Formats: sequence, structure tokens, C-alpha cells
Amino acid sequence: MRCERATSLSRLVMTLAASPAMTASVQWLERTLDDSANRRVVIPEAFLATDGILEILINIAEGLVVYPHTIAAHIAAELPFMASENILMAGVQAGGNRQDLHERIRAHSQAAAEQVKRFGKPNDLIARLKTDPAFAKVNLARVMNAKQYIGRADRQVDEFIAERVAPIRKKYRKQLNQKVQLKV
Repeated sequence: MRCERATSLSRLVMTLAASPAMTASVQWLERTLDDSANRRVVIPEAFLATDGILEILINIAEGLVVYPHTIAAHIAAELPFMASENILMAGVQAGGNRQDLHERIRAHSQAAAEQVKRFGKPNDLIARLKTDPAFAKVNLARVMNAKQYIGRADRQVDEFIAERVAPIRKKYRKQLNQKVQLKV
């Protein structure tokens, strides 16, 4: 609910930015009443809404709890489906026929998905592939390494923190670790 509230206020701030732009487009930077009236409303509202967004996000971050086992369970449930293309490529590299392997993966995937969706059972796609002779030469453990499917995400996060977040944290270090009470 708090994230939805922050999103709602973010939309408000984005729409508030359009109003001064429309004024600027017709008044050619001359000081007129339509400019000052607009500024008196839009600028304070944008800052108040942004302050509210930041308070909500601080409140969310303070209470953030990460459950590694839950994350691992979600990865275990979805990774076999995400890895199906890599499994197919590994099977072809091991000498299998692409069309045949594709059809087998499709059939096994649908059967595994049915077990998950209809009966609430764990994803057993990899267990099914292990029993299929067509995948006997495929090193499924290697293909199932979740780190193969994150691309540059880890490096992008590190770069963003180093280039964007760290300088801001350094500049405003005295304001860090403040407690907020939600009023929004």
C-alpha cells in the first residue's frame, strides 16, 4: 500500500511538471499573472508531494526484510522455465536434434507447469529432463546456475551506487538515518 501511495504521488509530481511547461510555451518567459499564479500552486505542491514520497520510501526501507529462503524458492520455481532455451542449446551442443529437443522441452514444461498450477506442486521440469534419455549428455546443473540469467544487473547496481548514490549520501551524510513518521 505504501509503494502504491508513493507511485500515486509520483504521478502527481510528473503531471505538475506539465503545467509550468505549458505556461512557458505561450508566455515566452515574460512575467505575467498566469505565470505567477501557476508557480504559487505548482512549485509548493511538487515539493510537498516529493517530500511525502521520500518519507514513504524511507519508511518502506526502514522496515524492509529480506527472506533469502523465500527468494531461493521463487528462483527454484521459475528458473527451470527461464533456462529452457539454454537447456535446448546445451542439448544441441551435446549432439541432439534441435526440433526433437524443443518438442521434448515443450512437453515436459507443460506437464511441469500443470503440476505447479493445478496441484500446487513444486516445479519438476529438471527432474523430468533428467529422466529423458535425450538430455542424458546435458550438464543440467551447469545450465541451472541462476547467475547466468542476471546479465549485467549486479554490475549495474554497483555502478549506480558508486556513481549516483554514494555522492548524494556523502553530500547529505548529516541527514542520513533520520526517523520519519508517515503523515501522507
